[in-house]
Amino acid sequence: MSALEHLPGIDNGLLRFLTCGSVDDGKSTLIGRLLFDSKTILADTLNAMEKTSAKRGMTAVDLSLLTDGLQAEREQGITIDVAYRYFSTGTRKYIIADAPGHEQYTRNMVTAASTANLAIILIDARKGMLNQTRRHSTLAHLLGIPHLLVAINKMDLVDYDQATYENIKAEYLKFAHKMGLKDVRFIPLSALSGDMVVDRGERMPWYEGPTLINILETAPAAHTERPEAFRFPVQYVCRPQDSANPALHDYRGFMGRVESGEIAVGDAVTVLPNGLTSRVKAIEIGGQKIERAIHEQSVTLLLDDEIDTSRGDMIVKSAEAPEAVKQIDANVCWMAEAPMSPARTYLIRHTSREVKAKIAKIDYRLDINTMEHESVDTLAMNDIARLTLKLAQPIFADPYRSNRATGAFIIIDESTNNTVGAGMIV
Repeated sequence: MSALEHLPGIDNGLLRFLTCGSVDDGKSTLIGRLLFDSKTILADTLNAMEKTSAKRGMTAVDLSLLTDGLQAEREQGITIDVAYRYFSTGTRKYIIADAPGHEQYTRNMVTAASTANLAIILIDARKGMLNQTRRHSTLAHLLGIPHLLVAINKMDLVDYDQATYENIKAEYLKFAHKMGLKDVRFIPLSALSGDMVVDRGERMPWYEGPTLINILETAPAAHTERPEAFRFPVQYVCRPQDSANPALHDYRGFMGRVESGEIAVGDAVTVLPNGLTSRVKAIEIGGQKIERAIHEQSVTLLLDDEIDTSRGDMIVKSAEAPEAVKQIDANVCWMAEAPMSPARTYLIRHTSREVKAKIAKIDYRLDINTMEHESVDTLAMNDIARLTLKLAQPIFADPYRSNRATGAFIIIDESTNNTVGAGMIV
């Protein structure tokens, strides 16, 4: 039985994962191998890859072309932008984010990591751990990715030597212990030849663990590892007021996405910020009534009582209401080319709510390479820092560690409407 043959009818849910590593560690090639060996590449895509590979003078297909989509990436042989790829097996669907390894593209990696539930940290077996390895592991930990998989790649270039693998593993474990990284797994592989990616191959009999695809197939999906509080930011209030249809005359539905938790008809809810309570009268999705809605479903909630609610409000279960806060401490990645100005007022977009904010203080800038805290007066592009922000109106937030949807926000420049930063509430 191949690695992709499973019992029918099993669905392990959607897994979003991230690949990151230093330049030429083989991130894009690994993703290409994963898609190629799992038979998810279309014929026309494969044909285009063969032509491009031939132009480069290669005798085999360059699998990295599947993710290096920008012309500059193809010319330089590097990854610049975040490339997303989608594929599915018999048991689950996947969204892969191929993040750039260069330090000047830290903001791109932060974007890719914000929704990932697992990160694959690639290490070149010839080079071992580098500063980039530590930096990417630190970023993955900082961004709340719960599961790390250290893939020691290019084993074919070290003659599939077990001692090389064990030495790198031991060095990484020392670093992981120092950083407080908990769920870390290791796998030796060769993305170029395909060993331990989808098929085991025959050149590493000393490794008895699962293949990469086996690990991905069984990794926990988001929202499945612990109970979560119900959070429903209101995006739109639906009032058809169709005089021709009496059933819609008094219709008042609150539309949005269940960011976490679940809700059922009859549950007691509280609407924030007004604090009024009611019960769920009905739940609709696509015009059809359902009894229960779960995380990441976009639904319409109808309540027993007429409550003044608008976009930016949040519906929660009455027993699980978050605290309203007007000051937050957060880790922020600055994304704009223009530096941060502590004297300016910015907009904070938290779920569907927008409030004005001022930078109360910059506690420190984090040197990702050394983990040292540096005192600064402003932030430049790709800087990561701990900030304190004061808000003009309250938001209803959870710590990022417990809820990534309601613990995250973006910072917007009022004058340009550009996103200039992304934050994680501490």
